[in-house]
Amino acid sequence: MTNGWQTVPLGEVLTERKETPSPESLENGEVSIVSKIGFNEGKIELRADGKTRTGMILARPGDLVVSGINATKGAIAVYPETARKPIAATIHYGAYIPNKERVSVQYLWWFLRSEAFRDIVRHHIPDGIKTELKSKRFLAVPMPLPPLKEQQRILAHIESLAARVNEAQRLREEADYESSVLHGSFAAKALNEVSNAPKHNIGDICEVRGGIQKSPARLPHLNPVPYLTVAHVQRNHIDVSSETRYFEVLPEELPRWKLEIGDLLNIEGNGSADQIGRVALYRGELGTCVHQNHVIRARPHQEIILSEYLNMYLNSPLGQDEVQKRSRTTSGLRTLSVGRIREIEIPIPPLDEQRRIVAYLDGLQAKVNALRELQSASGKELSALMPSILDKAFKGEL
Repeated sequence: MTNGWQTVPLGEVLTERKETPSPESLENGEVSIVSKIGFNEGKIELRADGKTRTGMILARPGDLVVSGINATKGAIAVYPETARKPIAATIHYGAYIPNKERVSVQYLWWFLRSEAFRDIVRHHIPDGIKTELKSKRFLAVPMPLPPLKEQQRILAHIESLAARVNEAQRLREEADYESSVLHGSFAAKALNEVSNAPKHNIGDICEVRGGIQKSPARLPHLNPVPYLTVAHVQRNHIDVSSETRYFEVLPEELPRWKLEIGDLLNIEGNGSADQIGRVALYRGELGTCVHQNHVIRARPHQEIILSEYLNMYLNSPLGQDEVQKRSRTTSGLRTLSVGRIREIEIPIPPLDEQRRIVAYLDGLQAKVNALRELQSASGKELSALMPSILDKAFKGEL
């Protein structure tokens, strides 16, 4: 017992709903089907259609809906009492009617998403949290049950603290966004100062080339060479955390395709307007490598323009405006071609001025990065708060 609380099986406060939806109600959309329950917020997402090849269960407003497969990951929801019609889910879910005289369903929802519940499952269910929690096993799980008034007091405390944590998370994310916007505005201001400098098309100051297209002939064999994909090229950095892929590249071909430190990599196409023309400077992150055809390479003539200056300009609001002007939309996909990238105009001040701008914006970026590290650390602390709050709540210490 916890704080003198009674321990009861879940089956004493929950009753399995054993209704099933009719095929007609699913086909005509009268009853929507659960697509999934989110792990973090426990929210129900519904499918767009009523097609199904498996048995279904019905849930009504006010029911507790539990994913048997992912219950211990947080896939538990309360179907709102304000809903106007029932919903359906596959037989891997369960719908349970709470006994309102014994338990607050919202209190139960928090409990079932806590580490306290997972610990109980580990001790009372064969294979613990890896087991699918079908109704027979789920309803047999014991839980410490305080009186209803105590549940309501604890619930009010949990929800008050959760609201504060969520607000702190929102403010942290807002500060992160504002720091990015602030850096962008400073970049725009610095680059506006050189807007009267002579302008040149990228094609005049860079060698611009597409990458290697996938084909059976490029499957790695005797001469495997790693290649960068669209996923590697993020805004202003190369992300090599994903699995490395390889093309077959003959030794005599390598000089033509090999990336060099200082190359600018541009994304050819993206469904999102703010991601089209995403640019990153290659600094040797993958060693000797090539790039696929959806990544376009621009190799600056360093006696005219610094790679770092070109990277900053293209990633700035001014540079992104130029990119947007030249991108095209086809079936919802925005695209850039080698030819369109070559047409982008860049103001090019003297090299000393380029170096000054790069140093200034690098200093700002370092401050933004330091702020983000602090925000990331605070974010982790905030994320750890709710499990700690729930642990105390269900030990009777809240």
